[in-house]
Amino acid sequence: MNQISRRVPLVDGVAKVTGALHFTADLHVEGLLHCALVFSPHPHARVASIDAASALAVEGVHAVFWHENTPARYYNSSIWFAGQEALADERMFAPIARHVGDRVAAVVAETEEIARLAAKLIAVEYVDIPAIFDQEAALLHAGLAMQEDGTPTFMNPVAYESFVRGDTEAGFAAAELVVETHVTTPRSHHCAVETHACIAKPEPDGRIGILSPCQSVFAVRAVVVQALGVPQEQIRVTKTPIGGSFGGKAEPILEPLCAFFALTLERPVMIRYDRYETFTATRTRSSVTGRMRIGISIDGRILARDTETLVDIGAYCTGGNYLPSSMLQRLVRLYDVPAERYRGRAVYTNTVPAGAFRGYGSPQIHTIAEITLDIAARRLGIDPVAIRLRNLVGPNAIEPWQGLDVGNARGRECLIRGADAFGWHVRRRGDAGRGRWRRGVGVASATHINGCYPGFHEETTATLRLLPDGRAELVCALHDLGCGADTTLAQIAGETLGLRACDIAIVPADTDSCPYDLGTRASRMTYICGEAIRRAGVALAEAIRVAAVLELNTEAAGMRLEAGAVRRPDGSGLTLSEFATRLVARGMELPSATEIYRAQANPGSYAAHFAEVEVDRLTGRVRVTDYLAAHDIGRAINPMLVEGQIHGGVQIGIGYALYEDVAIDPVTGRMRGDSFSRYTLANASEMPPMRVVLIEEGEPTGPFGAKAVGEIATIPVAAAVVNAVNHALGAELSDLPLSPERILAFVG
Repeated sequence: MNQISRRVPLVDGVAKVTGALHFTADLHVEGLLHCALVFSPHPHARVASIDAASALAVEGVHAVFWHENTPARYYNSSIWFAGQEALADERMFAPIARHVGDRVAAVVAETEEIARLAAKLIAVEYVDIPAIFDQEAALLHAGLAMQEDGTPTFMNPVAYESFVRGDTEAGFAAAELVVETHVTTPRSHHCAVETHACIAKPEPDGRIGILSPCQSVFAVRAVVVQALGVPQEQIRVTKTPIGGSFGGKAEPILEPLCAFFALTLERPVMIRYDRYETFTATRTRSSVTGRMRIGISIDGRILARDTETLVDIGAYCTGGNYLPSSMLQRLVRLYDVPAERYRGRAVYTNTVPAGAFRGYGSPQIHTIAEITLDIAARRLGIDPVAIRLRNLVGPNAIEPWQGLDVGNARGRECLIRGADAFGWHVRRRGDAGRGRWRRGVGVASATHINGCYPGFHEETTATLRLLPDGRAELVCALHDLGCGADTTLAQIAGETLGLRACDIAIVPADTDSCPYDLGTRASRMTYICGEAIRRAGVALAEAIRVAAVLELNTEAAGMRLEAGAVRRPDGSGLTLSEFATRLVARGMELPSATEIYRAQANPGSYAAHFAEVEVDRLTGRVRVTDYLAAHDIGRAINPMLVEGQIHGGVQIGIGYALYEDVAIDPVTGRMRGDSFSRYTLANASEMPPMRVVLIEEGEPTGPFGAKAVGEIATIPVAAAVVNAVNHALGAELSDLPLSPERILAFVG
């Protein structure tokens, strides 16, 4: 192997650390105007009037926009492709503000400083409307989400999903123990280093070009076209480098506005949010209230499970209508439950909209399920690892909702090898301690998807072509979110061509040059795009061998590509640079290959996480003192990047369990955690020693056997930490985050 299973540094690493890599806000665009927005201070209010005279009088101001002079078209910012059915309820500027931080007006000026100054001069008169901040109360605001003419009503529930398998009542009747829990998970924020930004500019051919740090250039185009009502051909989108996303940049929030301003003013325009605006006017992870009832046999077998989830999606639908079904899809892939009942609902509230955030429903549903299972194990006197081993699905199990094969599922190996490496059985039997300090250990299992099959156009196209200098160019709609996806995919291409990852020149995603792709979402980049690239690489390698027959005066059979050269069986040959030079000199076209890959499977990635905590009963503080994550990765293309993803996922999960909550004030609707000074993260000093165990048993449908790790890395963390705290305290705490106040309320 040349590149696979190697710890290859990021292909853009040097550019990042030297500052040579330019992010959106760093770009120099001639004639660039800047925009500042006015946001609603009210959670629900009609915009009665806007007086922009003072703002327009400021020197350098070009225009003021609000609902009366912008398109009154409804759109959904979460669509991935043109024609996708989704509840359209958002406008650039609506006559009714639906949350604190909703867009009310915008100023476009010569500089950002002028725009922000002028924005403060806009006088807005509001008429308050009763607001709803609680999910349960939202259910009372009941009705159809859309009128017959397609106008949104903002009634609830927005979405509903149900599923029944087997006889749940018979299962509960046969159970030795029935446990019912109530679990709540908070709204958390992505906290990417780069705040939201976008540039739109008129192009010489009359189109609008959009420069966006996005997760899908085609999704940006689809949303902008829906919002502006312009032909698709009028919009071009190019991806810029992303300074972190975690799902926060999956939806085009600024792009429709930016494109419209540039189109109207015939000048390039940039919108750049500051940190407060990114917190209050973009997206968060949805908060969820979950109720779960499970019936367990005497030997730990789950006989029946009944789950109900209520999802707060905030003021606009975005992708919230998919969440109830998304959580169901993840729930039924982990354990073999013979009798299952599920009901999930999503509701509007007058709070900041929820959106994608690393796992898209998986952290919430796994937190609910894994805390519940742990409580059941303790009440029944069964070891938490043993009860999970008793119920986990095995390789090639068929999940009951969509009927999909879960592939080479190695959740059991994650538990067994992880428990052994962590010293689980010794630690679990250890003394929790007496007095002020208590120590405990917890475990949680998880699963996640690999792509969007069987729905949502789950295919991609990759083109690889030999360059004159002997490198290879890769054209595929790739969206590296900063996690190293480009490096991993370059390794896959390099492996097939005998090149290094740094010899693969990746063309930035652009709606003009790249065939359609869904983008970076649903843990699909390595599994879906990687397989398309592998196949294109195999085809290009064959094309090079065929073309090299004359140059090397030999048979194609036995020729190989290695170390940047095409070689005969005896090792002699030409470097690819020499080979390309000869073809160019003869006027021949350099070899290329294009492959369209359509997914035929959606296997599960699996994991088991183990946490040790120390709880201070005096202050209520919890410290995670040791952590181990075992992951069924299929095969690690780049073990260093896989470990990095897991480390980052654990950091997010620890914050989710113990600290993070934007905390919407139940009276005013304002976000309390609206800045880094008010929103608590798990920083370096809170992070424990961490170990990673990789289970590499191979996934037949993945590129070189690989599966995804990006999202699943964060999914079991919160439950593992909460379970450890409950073990330390002998508690059954289930409301996240486990703040000191909640700990102290329990210990008294």
